[in-house]
Amino acid sequence: MAGALQQHENHIPPPGYDPTSVERWAAEKDKRPGRTAFQRDRARILHSAALRRLAGKTQVVTPGERSASAWDPSPRTRLTHSLECAQVGRELGAALGCDPDLVEAACLSHDLGHPPFGHNGEEALNEFAHDCGGFEGNAQSLRLLTRIEPKRFTPEGSVGLNLTRAALDAATKYPWPRGAHPTDPASRKFGVYEDDRPVFDWARKEAPGTRICFEAQVMDWSDDVAYSVHDVEDGLHAGHLDPNCLYAEPERQAVFEVAIGRYVPADTDPAELAAALDRLLDEEWWPHGYDGSAVAQARLKDATSQLIGRFCLAAEAATRAAYGGGRLTRYAAELVVPRETRMECAVLKAVADRYVMQRAEQTRLRADQRVVVAELAEALTARAPDGLDPQFRTLFDQAPDDRARKRVIVDQIASLTDASARSLHVRLTGHL
Repeated sequence: MAGALQQHENHIPPPGYDPTSVERWAAEKDKRPGRTAFQRDRARILHSAALRRLAGKTQVVTPGERSASAWDPSPRTRLTHSLECAQVGRELGAALGCDPDLVEAACLSHDLGHPPFGHNGEEALNEFAHDCGGFEGNAQSLRLLTRIEPKRFTPEGSVGLNLTRAALDAATKYPWPRGAHPTDPASRKFGVYEDDRPVFDWARKEAPGTRICFEAQVMDWSDDVAYSVHDVEDGLHAGHLDPNCLYAEPERQAVFEVAIGRYVPADTDPAELAAALDRLLDEEWWPHGYDGSAVAQARLKDATSQLIGRFCLAAEAATRAAYGGGRLTRYAAELVVPRETRMECAVLKAVADRYVMQRAEQTRLRADQRVVVAELAEALTARAPDGLDPQFRTLFDQAPDDRARKRVIVDQIASLTDASARSLHVRLTGHL
């Protein structure tokens, strides 16, 4: 990747953005001058194979799992979640003065690096990759956008989708390498592998330290809003959650125990979470007595709309109160989300965690998934380049050392859907 190619496109940046924001790592001529650089970014992600593959990756409820409702038996996948996150982010970003196409591009990108089996697969791959830089879904997203997804090539090789500087920055929730979290040294969250540092450093050229750009903050909150609300909705649809249990004290305490330390700080008073849950339960639109009937389905849809509006409007109002009107872009502001709103969002996450993700059958399924990933990694390591897709076979053959070859195997596994991972596992190991 050559720094000599760092030139901006031949058109005016969108309002609120400077020419450096629309630069691409590899300069390109604008094929349609009436279209903005961020519109092109959004289109490239929408048309990518990586986005399509998210249709085969589980969000919370496994596709094909029996649903208690015949009205809407199809749970969300990583793809539908990403599309919903993008809709939330686009509107919230536009209300705050961001370029809506830029925020939507970031939202569409945010889960691209997730491997098969979601966070469970992520943990298994991180164990396998411990000696070649580890694995992290967000760092994998950056690698996919800038290297793996085939769209643009230079004499030095693939530059991925060749998105703008601002789009790559907006898609980066954790702008630091492994082990460099600015406030929590024990955190396993990071946004870039060492061999992707050149393009990361280029994208972050004007960033103040590890500060997260405003568009990425909007994307991150939109992600929280979308999955906290929709995971509860999917849990209700699938019959895993009885809303009446949220009035029972033992069940409430179990939810708060899940939330504390995982979704809210460890020193959070459970009474604060109880107040947040009660505020939601006291709303007339809350899906009380959900029974899967058509009327109940409609009430549930209204509740999801009410919750998304509640969370987004609270963030919009608080941010505007802090920064006033005008366009809030890049590093001109911080997204302000009231603490009460974050507590309400967190308690919804904990409800889905408690009643959907912690089911006994999910525990057994996750154990099986970890075995699939571990055995698949072992089989590919023993056989490579056999077993690799043509794209990754070429990269494996070109890799300069064992560390780089192992990273190619990680990239191959991360690109698989849940079904294709199981299929390849059976083909290579003979184990069902």
